[in-house]
Amino acid sequence: MAARNEPLPRPVRIAADVGGTFTDLQVFDARTGLVHAWKTPTTPDDPSIGLMTGVREAAERFGFALADVGLLLHGTTIATNAVLERRLARGVLLTTAGFEDVLEINRHVRRDIYGLAPDPVPTLVPRDRRLGVMERMRADGTAERPFDEAGFPALLARIEALEAECVAVALLNSYANPAHERCLAALLAAARPDLPVSLSCEVSPEIREYERTSTTVLNALLVPVVKAYLDRLEQRLGEDGFRPLVFLVQSNGGVCSLRTAAEQPARLLLSGPSGGALAAGRLAHLLSRPNLVAVDMGGTSFDVSVVQDGRVSVVTQGEIDRLPVRLPMVEMRTIGAGGGSIASVDAGGRLTVGPRSAGAKPGPVAYGRGGTEPTVTDANLALGRLDPDYFLGGMMRLDMAATRAAIAAKVGSPLGLPLERAAEGVLTVTNANLGAAIRLSLFEKGLDPRDFALLSFGGAGGLHATDVAAEIGISEVIFPRDPGTLSAYGILFSDLVQDIARSRVMRAEAGALPAIAEAVAALRAEADARLARDGIPPAERSIEVAADMRYAGQAFELLIPWGEVTVPDAAALARLVAAFHAMHRQRFSYANPDEPVEIVTLRAIATGRLPKPEVGEPRPVARPARKGTRRVFEDGAWRDVPVWDREALTPADCIEGPALIEEPFATHWIGRGWTAVLGPAGALVATRPRRAA
Repeated sequence: MAARNEPLPRPVRIAADVGGTFTDLQVFDARTGLVHAWKTPTTPDDPSIGLMTGVREAAERFGFALADVGLLLHGTTIATNAVLERRLARGVLLTTAGFEDVLEINRHVRRDIYGLAPDPVPTLVPRDRRLGVMERMRADGTAERPFDEAGFPALLARIEALEAECVAVALLNSYANPAHERCLAALLAAARPDLPVSLSCEVSPEIREYERTSTTVLNALLVPVVKAYLDRLEQRLGEDGFRPLVFLVQSNGGVCSLRTAAEQPARLLLSGPSGGALAAGRLAHLLSRPNLVAVDMGGTSFDVSVVQDGRVSVVTQGEIDRLPVRLPMVEMRTIGAGGGSIASVDAGGRLTVGPRSAGAKPGPVAYGRGGTEPTVTDANLALGRLDPDYFLGGMMRLDMAATRAAIAAKVGSPLGLPLERAAEGVLTVTNANLGAAIRLSLFEKGLDPRDFALLSFGGAGGLHATDVAAEIGISEVIFPRDPGTLSAYGILFSDLVQDIARSRVMRAEAGALPAIAEAVAALRAEADARLARDGIPPAERSIEVAADMRYAGQAFELLIPWGEVTVPDAAALARLVAAFHAMHRQRFSYANPDEPVEIVTLRAIATGRLPKPEVGEPRPVARPARKGTRRVFEDGAWRDVPVWDREALTPADCIEGPALIEEPFATHWIGRGWTAVLGPAGALVATRPRRAA
């Protein structure tokens, strides 16, 4: 692997974020030092087609050959969509006899405490395909009942009778001792080498049976799906000399090799959105804004992540469609609110927006691809906030007449409102939903919105950011350069990251230091070995340690970073415990320093630093920054609003709202009372006076 800052033999690096509506690209060419942005429609039936289409279009537009591409960093929603749409393989779960119903018992958490008939938690493997294995491991790692190898032929016969396409193995307490799982895997590999097997001791070797089993099942069912996609992608990599080194983006914000992605596809479940959080962390440093709320509004969803004190929040467990995933991932709140979110009036006369989306096909009514239901994009177009002749930089012309007719028929008429008021209502409901998601993301951490700046990106985010910020009390909004492809920008600067976890409940006190030091040493050794296997030179390796901690008797833990600790001593342990008390106080408004503290799981975050592009600053284009005016419906009336060209702006330009700022893949609405100027790193910074307390 090339040393850091040493140009790759092939000078072009591409980061791709394949979303539900568009595939976003960021292209860095080391020969010029410039980064270019590009968008192309996603092809849901086979996302690799849209990816290759975007690469070819970018090559033609920006003047490079496919053979010049040395590195492809690829964020994808293939795993997420497969789970949401239930396009999963036919799997079998092998678990300790007597524990076949763990998936259905789950945690019995009532989300709707007043619901008389709550929806059952999804179970991806039906009861007849959950098979018990005669064995039993205790929580201390000793065997209560040895694994019954003599019963394996009968077990194999049942697996084959069920026509299994994959197998998940989650035996009781295997995080403490994986011997039985590994023995079972060896027997399966010898008898059926073609059958993919996922072991919980490899996928999620952590305490809590339900979450570990759920994660392992998700991984197993995704293996054939993701492998099929990767096979199609690899077939296309040889076309026209296009043979880059490929890494896939994981939920933790780092990238992994194709081998890791094929073996543990559950790590890709937040692949695309994590790139935006990664970009937010980088921009927090470049802009000297350590506290950012990053909001990514695309065509389908609205993702909220928080950067606090310059660090992106990471959690050890998330969920997808109410299914727990116990793997490290960027902490993110996602709601169904994007430019393609559909507006409708329900039977009770209530206007709703989302979570249904028009997606890429047919898309909003304005796209002219057969869509009939009005969306958020349609509402912005009808109010004059979008230029029908300059959407995607003029690559797509929007149908204003069809848009206005759809809003009048589907929203205005049922509510008895004129078209403009109906479209305003769509935006008001949308902005309220967006504001609620941001508030919840901050309030649940004990954070005040007034201490944060709002980082707005995604193709649709700029049209809503200042209005949403005003609603929740934020007085600064940052529009980064190329906001429509910022997730891909974050991916462009990503590193290879592997997370390793080992659960072992220990008191966080001096007497446990030998056991803690032994566990840390084992984690660091495994992390270093994995980075070496991926070809990362020693100088480019970084290993940080973190701990899941709790007060003795608590049923939940907090993730506490411990830095690059190697041999923990009493002082290092004291700092860790103090950090836990401080985090507990921030989250829950109290701490008990006299209570004993437990370490439940130790983690190693192994980072292999990839060569970083040295990006040059683009110069403003030589044309007037003020494009003219456009009729926009604002504050109850049609008004002439100034329109500015983002690519021609200079630091001397000061934009007073209301105003519109256009660039090829995004449009920004600067609300009344806001002032926008160019800031560091080419970012557009909009501010407004703070209200009196």
